Amino acid sequence: MQSKAIGKFLLAISLIIGVFIYFIGPLATSIKQGLDLQGGTHIVLETEDVGVNKVTDDAVDRTIQILSRRINEMGLTEPVIQREGAKRIIIELPGVKDPESAIKTIGKTAVMEFKNEEGQVKLTGSDLKTAKEELGQNKNPVVAIEFTDEGAKKFGDLTEANVGRHIAISLDGQVLTNPVVNEPIRGGKAVITGSQNLEEAKNLAILLRSGALPVKVNVLEVRTVGPTLGQDSKDKSVVAFAVGIGLIIVFMLILYRLAGFVANVALLVYVMILLLIMGPYVLNATLTLPGIAGIILSMGVAVDANILIFERFKEEVVDGKSLRSSMEAGFKRAFGTIFDANTSVMISAIVLITMGSGPVKGFAITLALGVIVSMFTAITMSRTLLRLLIACNITDHPFWYGYNVSPSADLSQFAKGGKKK
Repeated sequence: MQSKAIGKFLLAISLIIGVFIYFIGPLATSIKQGLDLQGGTHIVLETEDVGVNKVTDDAVDRTIQILSRRINEMGLTEPVIQREGAKRIIIELPGVKDPESAIKTIGKTAVMEFKNEEGQVKLTGSDLKTAKEELGQNKNPVVAIEFTDEGAKKFGDLTEANVGRHIAISLDGQVLTNPVVNEPIRGGKAVITGSQNLEEAKNLAILLRSGALPVKVNVLEVRTVGPTLGQDSKDKSVVAFAVGIGLIIVFMLILYRLAGFVANVALLVYVMILLLIMGPYVLNATLTLPGIAGIILSMGVAVDANILIFERFKEEVVDGKSLRSSMEAGFKRAFGTIFDANTSVMISAIVLITMGSGPVKGFAITLALGVIVSMFTAITMSRTLLRLLIACNITDHPFWYGYNVSPSADLSQFAKGGKKK
């Protein structure tokens, strides 16, 4: 019976450690990395009133949505776009080495107009259905546009009324092309020429597809983080993570021996669950240096729950209860304290998530996730592993469960109320 219990315990431990070793690398690398970890471009934009188009909360939100569409269509990896204050928008583009090219596309207001020779606006970008870059005649880059049903009728009427005359197509007041209409164009399709290369045609198509910004945006700051600096930050964060978890493991082993070993194994489960939640299959979060700091701090919170449980556990052993009874009572009595302590941390984290932005929010999110996951691993995983350990009946001496006495001390001294139950 004892050998069977030992087998179950060793199997559980081996399985957890094996899964941790096998999956920790893929889990860690699957998480999106922020600007400070892989380098890239940091852009600060500020919205501005233009005529009747005023900066409102709705206008800023719509601007962020349009900027997001433009950036995603550019194929930039893992962008971060967030609002800061009433008028500012922060954009982080990890891996982007040419910020000027990105700004030319994402920062344009993109108001497209079709004008006759008298300068009257007959169509706008709102009449477009879609736009796509193509290679036209003689392999010249063009932008193929398609109008909505209403826009197609307007464009047909415009070309019919201006045969032999120019129709200017402009973007943000700059003329892109000014062709002469040879015949009426029906069917709702046309091409815009004038692009120097296919990349320029692609950027123009992106602007037209995403639509015009509701307000003007000005570039306040452009900061480039080099890949070397990002890699250096990443290397230091890996060292900090390894040192943090290493010190916690040593601390728990010294103070709580076998119980500490169980807590350390549960900590491995905690790390895997936390990384899985942050990965692409659940939250798809972006990991930054403050986020890593939140993870390292949350590991301390995770073992803190085990410390409270083990201290209660030791008190029950001293009162003369059996190891199993002491363990069950320790978890039961410590739960209220753990819940209250973690609730206070969660309140702080929620305030930071709600009121903070950028790095502060990233730190708070990882800390909050860590608190939630630590509650699960401390109450379930540690408890299950301790039950398996006690069932092995390897030793029932309190020394191996964290009590500071000699391992050869007489067990009878721990029974305050009489014989050990």
